[in-house]
Amino acid sequence: MSLNSTPSSERVNIGFFGLRNAGKSSLVNAVTGQNLSVVSDVKGTTTDPVKKAMELLPIGPVVIIDTPGFDDEGGLGELRVKKTKDVLSKVDIAVLVTENNKKLNSTEKELVSFFEEKKLPFIIARNKSDINVAEKSLSDNEIFVSALTGENIYALKELIAKLAKSTEKNKPIVSDLIGAGDKIVLVVPIDKAAPKGRLILPQQMTIRDILDSGAVAITCRDTELSETLTCLNEKPCLVITDSQAFGKVSKLVPDDIPLTSFSILMARYKGELSELINGASVLSKLRDGDKVLISEGCTHHRQCNDIGTVKMPAWIESFSGSKPEFSFTSSGDFPDDLSQYRLVVHCGGCMLGEKEMKARTERCISQNVPIVNYGVAIAQMNGILRRSLELFPDVLKIIE
Repeated sequence: MSLNSTPSSERVNIGFFGLRNAGKSSLVNAVTGQNLSVVSDVKGTTTDPVKKAMELLPIGPVVIIDTPGFDDEGGLGELRVKKTKDVLSKVDIAVLVTENNKKLNSTEKELVSFFEEKKLPFIIARNKSDINVAEKSLSDNEIFVSALTGENIYALKELIAKLAKSTEKNKPIVSDLIGAGDKIVLVVPIDKAAPKGRLILPQQMTIRDILDSGAVAITCRDTELSETLTCLNEKPCLVITDSQAFGKVSKLVPDDIPLTSFSILMARYKGELSELINGASVLSKLRDGDKVLISEGCTHHRQCNDIGTVKMPAWIESFSGSKPEFSFTSSGDFPDDLSQYRLVVHCGGCMLGEKEMKARTERCISQNVPIVNYGVAIAQMNGILRRSLELFPDVLKIIE
């Protein structure tokens, strides 16, 4: 991935919801100007959420998601409705598509309730205005449209763009901690798990944030860290490391140089750092047979020494002195019922949007299941969690 491309996790996610045959797929195609979704008169043509990352003017980088009808029926229909509900935890903006000459029925009102419950900005697009007469005045978040004739499609995009602006994030990753001209050393191990020819997303995002602040990013492998520190004519203001090298790097970086990890920075960026610090305390309390879920937000080829399925379980067993029972999930697979688990250990979530990562964290909290991410867990197990959090006094008090 190039530095100037926008990852899906950083795009505005826009979901289209509604009943079967309300014209969701047709409206998605009209808004995007592409045949993203299959259109048919047969109810239930869309059987799985359809995603597309794209540039959509006047909004910019977005992910468009077309969902199955919320009124789907039967066993398969229930599964499709569940997938639609899952999408609600991922999107930043919802568009409820309905036929414009009808009042919202009970199922559509249920969708609106879900939007409001999740504090999700939404628009009601009253479709098929070419064949249905507008019979009611509209509120500020409603619009008459026709996917067939194109009526008000641009106005709908303008309305979506207005909501998108209200969801924009201006949170820094590290730029609020550094100044112009500061030298920042980034430690990026290159091993079998490193993607060939590119850096992983948190590393890319951190480098860009450093450059935007006018600071100097100095990148090296852990094997060259000592030489890099020696060659600098002044101490760096900060060292940021890949979590897997935390233990090694902490021994090489003098105590008077601040040290943290990409994973901890991403947790702070997405707003879950405090909860993850709380979860770290459970690692030393695990006992034989305790169930631990290790979950990753992306799907990748498992290496022979994979961090999620091999390294992390081994580190946890060694640190806790116990033999927990591990389960593993990846990508969009995250259990609804977490009650059986003593602890959830999650990856940095770089490929998940902020909404989805927060939804997973909140699911754990609501079921009284502690959650920690890789970076915080590794810092805790290496005895350097306090040091890695010294940059953030507002959360450091949690472990005091």
